[in-house]
Amino acid sequence: MSKTNNVSKKRLSTGVVGLDEVLDGGLLAGGAYLVRGCPGSGKTTLGMHFLGAGSSQGEKTLFITIAESEAQLRRNATNKGFDLTNVAFLDLSPTSDFFTEVQSYDIFSPAEVEREPITQRIVQQVQAQQPKRIFVDSVTQFRYLAVDEFQFHKQILSFLRFLQERDTTVLLTSEAGPEAPDEGLQFLVDGIINLEIAQTERTLSIYKFRNSRYDQGNHSMILTDLGMKVFPRVIPDRFSREFEREVLPSAIPGLDKMLHGGIERGTVTMLSGPGGAGKTSMGIKFLTEAAMRGERSVVCCFDETPSTLVERSRKLNMPIDEAMEAGNLVVSTFEPLDKTPDEFAHLLREEVEQRNTKLVMLDSISGYHLCFPQEYTVEHMHRLCRYLKNMGVAVIVINEVQAISGKFQITDMKISYLADNVLFLRYLEVKGELRKAVGVLKKRLSDFEKTLRPMNLTSDGIKVGEPMLNLRGILKGHPEFQD
Repeated sequence: MSKTNNVSKKRLSTGVVGLDEVLDGGLLAGGAYLVRGCPGSGKTTLGMHFLGAGSSQGEKTLFITIAESEAQLRRNATNKGFDLTNVAFLDLSPTSDFFTEVQSYDIFSPAEVEREPITQRIVQQVQAQQPKRIFVDSVTQFRYLAVDEFQFHKQILSFLRFLQERDTTVLLTSEAGPEAPDEGLQFLVDGIINLEIAQTERTLSIYKFRNSRYDQGNHSMILTDLGMKVFPRVIPDRFSREFEREVLPSAIPGLDKMLHGGIERGTVTMLSGPGGAGKTSMGIKFLTEAAMRGERSVVCCFDETPSTLVERSRKLNMPIDEAMEAGNLVVSTFEPLDKTPDEFAHLLREEVEQRNTKLVMLDSISGYHLCFPQEYTVEHMHRLCRYLKNMGVAVIVINEVQAISGKFQITDMKISYLADNVLFLRYLEVKGELRKAVGVLKKRLSDFEKTLRPMNLTSDGIKVGEPMLNLRGILKGHPEFQD
């Protein structure tokens, strides 16, 4: 089938949150689109969204069902909160009479006997309703009304042209599988939406979309009591915002001297070190200072609860509970596999684009790694951090290394390239006592102090002392003081 002449540049909303963004604004009016997927993947739900979006705008819509009955579909729609009151139905599903009354065809095949009345009913309904949107569930059932594959292909082609000549946008579903392949259908339509169910998540992808750009790749999708939601993959280059490359201080005098004032907006700062060294506390200090300036910050906790974070911050004279009550600081926790990577990114997008969040802290990379499928960690963090940088957000990433002592190491994972600034925290043994030190390894947008300074976590806050000029061997893993 050649490109459909009746397809216009007018966009029609699918009614699904996130899917219109993947489709660059929605489906093109007058086109025919195939929704593929196994049973339970959400094909009918997507069709209900599509028709509901049209009827809510006063468009005439038609639901052609060949498998489930109208009564059953309306009941399911009501349970999910869909309003299909103004949606017309053409119920072609078999009634109970078909089972109770013996149907036999002595001369002609069932396909030849049933095809003509079904076709007449579709023609009559379309001519009577003049719908602008039609949803057919499922087109696979039409295959059984054709004597062979050639006839099926010809019937579907004729059916689509009949509808599109009336400026109708058509959504068809297909249960693709070895017993009922739909490769022939894919050539006849203007677009293909594929729904898949994996072990850990559901995904949606666009295989084809004539005359329009679209976001490629797999996009996370969930089915809820209120229908379908799609979480588009973040494509960083599509997002940007003008902002001043302002320096954000920590209000820890010694640390700000090391950083030549602080960290910049639109950069990623990695705080790296072993457990208990003070990484999270140092990151919280940057966020509380931003909150005091009236800027909104978000902490994404993958390792601890908000109550624990609040309690230990209070003991360091950082009353983050006050900032939380004022609405300038939000602490959110995430459990393993509770959300998909794209769903998590969507939450941060809402924070940045709708609530003007200026600082985001991810605590920590190892916890993040456990919460999402491991194959996504580096790729997703790359896209997420690039997006946040383009939007002028200062990102603080907490990275925990396993080694407390020994050879110097920034991260156990290959993600240090994401950071514009790298601060490392170390334990030092000084005269039999375990002490903490902080240093700056990297800072892309300005110079920085190359020395190490002692650091203490006290009831008066975080204290960073004077440079430790007589310390040697820190990078070798055997620090020593020299006179």
